[in-house]
Amino acid sequence: MKFIILDRDGTINHDSDQYIKSPAEWKPVGGSMEAIARLTQAGYRLVVATNQSGIARGLFDMATLNAIHDAMHRAVAQAGGRIDAIFFCPHAADSDCDCRKPRPGMLLEIARRFNVPLEEVHMVGDAARDLQAAVAAGARPVLVLTGKGKKTQAAGNLPPGTHVFDDLAAFAEHVAP
Repeated sequence: MKFIILDRDGTINHDSDQYIKSPAEWKPVGGSMEAIARLTQAGYRLVVATNQSGIARGLFDMATLNAIHDAMHRAVAQAGGRIDAIFFCPHAADSDCDCRKPRPGMLLEIARRFNVPLEEVHMVGDAARDLQAAVAAGARPVLVLTGKGKKTQAAGNLPPGTHVFDDLAAFAEHVAP
């Protein structure tokens, strides 16, 4: 099975220091919808793994998160793509959960549910925690330079084997030429 795990904020859609708190605030990064469509049409299954501490902080509730994800699914479908599932961590950054990236719990749960070995799976994200979670889970780390990506790259200390692309569209072109 061809399989890719994607971070959400900063990778698929624009990020915000004030969090994405409504469907109206969810805006795709240029080319990301077409990239997801390209990957879907090339036979990849795509799953989103996203930290959503705004729930624990009381900034939005589950109904709002579901509405944001519905908007994302509609935008992806309009471009001809598909996201097979969305996994999220609702916990605050200071909680001691296993699902919050950079810990590998969410990625390991995705692997278990889809019965896919992570050694051949790319985890695409814009933050160091995405790359760290990928390495901890045994997946292939991919950094995109959208969102926090340029700051992440400039900070250095990327995990060995990290591939870097300008954006999700450039990554999609690389794996699905």
